[in-house]
Formats: sequence, structure tokens, C-alpha cells
Amino acid sequence: ILDGAYVYGARMQMGRKLGDRIQNEWPDHDIDVVIPIPDTSRTSALELAQHLGVTYREGFMKNRYIGRTFIMPGQTQRKKSVRQKLNAIDIEFKDKNVLLVDDSIVRGTTCKQIIQMAREAGANKVYFASAAPPVRFPNVYGIDMPAANELIAHGRSEAEVGELIGADRIFYQDLEDLKDACREVNPALEDFDCSVFDGKYVTGDIDDRYLADLEASRNDAAKQERSAGDHALVGMHNQEDDIDD
Repeated sequence: ILDGAYVYGARMQMGRKLGDRIQNEWPDHDIDVVIPIPDTSRTSALELAQHLGVTYREGFMKNRYIGRTFIMPGQTQRKKSVRQKLNAIDIEFKDKNVLLVDDSIVRGTTCKQIIQMAREAGANKVYFASAAPPVRFPNVYGIDMPAANELIAHGRSEAEVGELIGADRIFYQDLEDLKDACREVNPALEDFDCSVFDGKYVTGDIDDRYLADLEASRNDAAKQERSAGDHALVGMHNQEDDIDD
């Protein structure tokens, strides 16, 4: 429960809202099956499937020993981790038009790899839906999200993101629909921090200079440099221990 709202209920409403958008934009869709990207998108995906009257299936088996990929330093490590994290169940994809559902798209690394996995498993067409709106701006309030230029939706249209990740068609949640989904669970909620979606920071003290400094400290190069420094320190301590011994 966050701010008096059940997260599970909010995710259900997000799935319904997203289903409404797909139905309105594409009433004659050819989706055969809705498949969530485990775990957190399951609630939204199931509600979306029921709303569209489409079969829901579990198409991926998850390795629970791999962490969150979007915060991992380095694109190579993220790509490798996605393949280690998920395995596609071929029979759920073969010769089908599949709608994959995730809770959000951050860098685009995960969904691009997963779309490719779905095609390798035999999918005819692969569509992609995000239960959140496009993430175009970094979070400055405690979540280690990437620098703006590492966010796939930064400076791009929804269609351009879909093309980059290799989807035949992409659907994002509308921001106002996301707000309404939360209010339907707790009507007392009036306003929200939507800065990662609209770039409006609620504290009012975030300027271009602050964001530039943040980007310099959070981009891949900076993280890899810190990681290399940490490894060097560990090596020095090990050498000191050997000398003491």
C-alpha cells in the first residue's frame, strides 16, 4: 500500500486503461495472445488481456537470481543478464501474433532482447505494451535511473521507440490514464510526481546544470570508472593483507 492505494489494484486499473487505449486505437487488432514479462507486469497484463478478450499466457520462465537489469553498469552486462534472466517457452509463441506487456521501458535493453527472443521462439508478429508512459527524464529523488541520454524514449516519439526495440507495434500508457488509475484506487489522491514522464520536478529546484551534473555522475562511463576504482581498491587491500601475512 502506497499513499493509501493498493499497488495491486492500481496495476489492475493500469492494465484496463491500457486495454482501452489499444481497443480505441486498434479495434480490429490481430493479437492472438498476451504474455507478461515477469514478474511485476503480470497483474496489468492479465487485466489487459481480459479487457481485450484475448488469451493470456505465461511465455517466459524467470531466473530469480538475476537482479534488475536497467541499473546494471554497462550495456554488455545488461544484454547478457537479460538472456540469463528469461527463457522463452516456444509453444506459447510459435506462429502467433504476441502482445508482450511490461510495467515500463527504461533503457530499452530488456525489451529489445525479449522481442528478439520471442521471434526466435517462433512468433509471427511481436507487439509491445508498456503499463507506464514513456520514461523520458531521469529520477532525481533517490532512484538510480540512467542519465537522460540513456533513456530510450528521451527525445523520441513512441513510434521511434517501437522501431528501435524491434516491435511491430508499440503501445504506451497515457499519463492522464495512469493518474486516473491511481485515483480510482484511492480517490483522495490529488497530485503526483510525474517528473520521469513529463520533466516537471515537484521541488522546483532542478535546473539544466543540476541535470548535467547528475548525468555526468550516472552515465555508464562514470559507473564503469567507479567500478574499476572499487576493484583496484580491493586489489590493493588484498596486497596489503598478503604483506601483513
